Amino acid sequence: MNYSIRVAQRASQSGRRVGVALVSENDELICSAFEGEVRGASWYRTLRSRMQELEMSSAHSAYLTINTLSENQSFELAELLKEVRIDKVYIGLPDPALTSYLDDDPVSARGHMRRFPDDLQREILEQNRDFYAASEQSIGCNPHYSTHRISEAVSSRLNSKGFALSRNDVNANRGRTALASLICKRYEIEYKEAERAVKDALSGAFDAKYGTYDYAYDARAANLRWADDFMSVYRRSSARVLSTANILNVGVGAGYEAAALFSDCPQITFVDIAERGLANISARIPSSRTIVSGAEDLSVLPEDSYDLYVSLRTYNSSFFDTSTAALEAHRVLKPGAVIIVSVANGFLYTQRGCVAPGLIIPGTDFVDLYRGMDTANLIGAELDCAGFKDIRMFPTSTEIYLSAVTA
Repeated sequence: MNYSIRVAQRASQSGRRVGVALVSENDELICSAFEGEVRGASWYRTLRSRMQELEMSSAHSAYLTINTLSENQSFELAELLKEVRIDKVYIGLPDPALTSYLDDDPVSARGHMRRFPDDLQREILEQNRDFYAASEQSIGCNPHYSTHRISEAVSSRLNSKGFALSRNDVNANRGRTALASLICKRYEIEYKEAERAVKDALSGAFDAKYGTYDYAYDARAANLRWADDFMSVYRRSSARVLSTANILNVGVGAGYEAAALFSDCPQITFVDIAERGLANISARIPSSRTIVSGAEDLSVLPEDSYDLYVSLRTYNSSFFDTSTAALEAHRVLKPGAVIIVSVANGFLYTQRGCVAPGLIIPGTDFVDLYRGMDTANLIGAELDCAGFKDIRMFPTSTEIYLSAVTA
């Protein structure tokens, strides 16, 4: 992967810096190419020419920094895979010109595609800064998301407590455990003290971003039927009337979506790490119970207690421990109960009036078209490991829902 990025560095500064490397089963480099290496030829044409010279018709692995589109809006990788058998393909980023899902995209159509790690994706973005900054995948046109960054807020709050962690430190050690371990090592303090500092910083950061969240900046503002989408997923997952269910809603945010979905539900408990959102929902649904806690620790709740667990747009947070949260969800649900979680899959460009599908790559301003689906698949795997069954995925225009049933 690193090699393909170095290959891409040799590409022209004025164009997309795309690099590709083919590797044998013994992890030996077979050949490589980069965009603009041969005048008038794409990386794909250059690579194919070299493969023909070597009389090659297959490779074990391919590492491509960007899944590029040709001028006729087809994928060059897709053309390569029609002609050459490659067992594993690793892709860094979607083309900056890609603003919607296309049917011939090999990433979504083929099962042997893998993604570059986040740190390498950030390197590719840096190499192609101008192209991505000018694309519709940049979040610069959404004032809320471009100015309210959780990593910056966490860094600032930890600094105020005497723990000088940069935003890069936070991005490289996402999650409560990783950050606490870094603080322990750097400042030689007890883990519990470091964990408490990280918990407080995360709570404050999420409270500041979502406690009074304005849904005018949310992609759901462009999907007036988002509540209907949720109800459709629920009806396909459970035969129980929603108002009769004992519900646990984890990650309530500012409380607007909970009020829209659960105002007529008398048996409901709301959990969030941020207190302002819980105060908002208490005012809207006075009969509800609220608990200040993260999804990873629901120890105050007894096991086998709830008919429905809902967590919308929480499991996709890069500061979230999905495996632990899924285990806790399974513990508190009754046998045969339902879990519904969702992954945000679109950002509203308030100045353009359109939605760019995908999720932000942590530590960047870029919405990765593939990241929503990748994240949903990873969450589905964690639900399976936690003991859930009948895991199903329901993509909608602004988010991806997953539902499952306790065994």
